[in-house]
Amino acid sequence: MTILRFQGQDFVYEAPRTVLESLAEHGVEIPSGCRAGVCQSCLMRCLEGEVPAGAQEGLKPALVAQGYFLACRARPSSDLTVALADAEGLRQRAHVLAVESLNQEIVALRLKPERPLDYRAGQYLRLYRQADLSRCYSLASVPTLDDWLELHIRRIPEGRVSAWVHDQLRVGAQVEIGDSLGQCFYTPGQEEQTLLLLGTGSGLAPLYGIVRDALAQGHRGPIWLYHGSFTVEGLYHQTALQRLAGQFPNFHYVPCVDRAGPEALALNARVGTVLEAAVSDHRVFAHHRVFLCGHPDMVKDARLKIFLGGASMAEIHADPFLPSGT
Repeated sequence: MTILRFQGQDFVYEAPRTVLESLAEHGVEIPSGCRAGVCQSCLMRCLEGEVPAGAQEGLKPALVAQGYFLACRARPSSDLTVALADAEGLRQRAHVLAVESLNQEIVALRLKPERPLDYRAGQYLRLYRQADLSRCYSLASVPTLDDWLELHIRRIPEGRVSAWVHDQLRVGAQVEIGDSLGQCFYTPGQEEQTLLLLGTGSGLAPLYGIVRDALAQGHRGPIWLYHGSFTVEGLYHQTALQRLAGQFPNFHYVPCVDRAGPEALALNARVGTVLEAAVSDHRVFAHHRVFLCGHPDMVKDARLKIFLGGASMAEIHADPFLPSGT
């Protein structure tokens, strides 16, 4: 019999459930989101016992060394004593500097943390509405260029956190945020390599940060950013991206829309998906470094298509945006 110890209580663990599922069955709810090991909302720390295999994939080396793991991927084979990551001081307060509308569905939330946040452009953090209610959002800011943290938050129907941000958060308010997480970011080296970035909706947020970070670090190879939406109204940051393309000859911004029309023509947008546009332009993806962010179906299809087109799986960095509970 395997025992799971949490907050001074012992619970019987039965395989093949995860730690998250086991605690929920005993009436213990902990913060969680995608339940697929992507959003990292269910981060916990092992106090005693052996961290289950595979439960630390995608975590920072520093977190791995301290025994942090993902409860939605942890299936212990021996007794385990665990604690919430928040109990270990990963949270901090941040002041709201701006809540700016980017389009009809997405706002830019700018935050000033009480202490400097160690992060890379393209990572994400957890934003708390309350102690047991949080969501993860990607960072569009760049630590060397911006004096704030910027999140692009799309309103989700009946979303308890996104609606709160859109309707209630105001400049001057205080919120709580978690540590930065994720492996979808630019690393220097191979400055002549082609960078290929595909995003949909608010999936532009991490890509916008990655592009600016790569350019700031002197990346010389071609950088192609494809951002897609159903209509032109779903796109945003067009002016800033066009300005970057004019400033850096190696950067190419390609807006994509599913529906053609005068607005798409005026923007010189491609009609079709971001994947269709990228395949048409590149065809072969050998030696490309790839970043995929946004709708999970797009990320899944693009990862396969680009891999079959010659890209190394190690060079494909993906961040699917999964709604809470999926």
